[in-house]
Amino acid sequence: MTRIYWSWPLPSLLPDLAGRSIAVSGVGSAFGLAIARAFKEQGAHVFGCDVEASGLAAAAAIGIACVRVDLRDRDAARDWIDAIAAKASGLDILVNNAGGVAGQQHQPFASLGDADWDILIDINLHAAMALSRAATRHMAAAGSGAIVNICSGAALRASLTGIQAYCAAKHGLLGLTRQLAHELGPQGIRVNAIAPGLVLTGDATQRQWDAYGPEHQDAILAGVAMRRLGSAEDIARATLFLASEWAGFVTGQILSVDGGIR
Repeated sequence: MTRIYWSWPLPSLLPDLAGRSIAVSGVGSAFGLAIARAFKEQGAHVFGCDVEASGLAAAAAIGIACVRVDLRDRDAARDWIDAIAAKASGLDILVNNAGGVAGQQHQPFASLGDADWDILIDINLHAAMALSRAATRHMAAAGSGAIVNICSGAALRASLTGIQAYCAAKHGLLGLTRQLAHELGPQGIRVNAIAPGLVLTGDATQRQWDAYGPEHQDAILAGVAMRRLGSAEDIARATLFLASEWAGFVTGQILSVDGGIR
């Protein structure tokens, strides 16, 4: 019988990412920036897009090749992916990170306007669909690829934000993840999702957290096994794992990175 002996620690955490071409949407956000930086540190060729100039500047400052793209324009989304594939001779990994609540707060469902609903479905679900559709053509030609969708705990339950369209979009993104995993698996393409826990990613989440007050904050943390909030780096490390060959037999899954929320 052949025996295989493993040495520990392994020589490299993610050896398969060096030289890979990676597209990260919403690269200027806290998650997007941390994800792009993590891939770059592993030697990948990272390309990013964002709709906000300030976000693009932050990504460019760490050496990410990035452009402004409004992902509500599906043709523009496709053209961005095609341009990356042309420059990098293919596309290995797509991270669908763009999304969020677009500054919205909870309002009664009966008074919800069409425009408020539409923009959240567009940026959280339709954008991921358009980018994935474009990316899979290039991945299928190579016979391999990985898509990681940054979802939310709101893909698994009601959203703490109370924002109906956000919750619906994230549930839809999880459904898209699972469906594409089955369709694209035979072509060597893996599709997975991440459900971040509570992470203070900017002014909106900081205001939400502050509004809870100390007593409610303590109660929330008491329900987290790790007794802390998450960080953008926590999400970036999980993304690296799902994109790498360390997760080579993982597809159609959602990984909760939430510190163990009850």
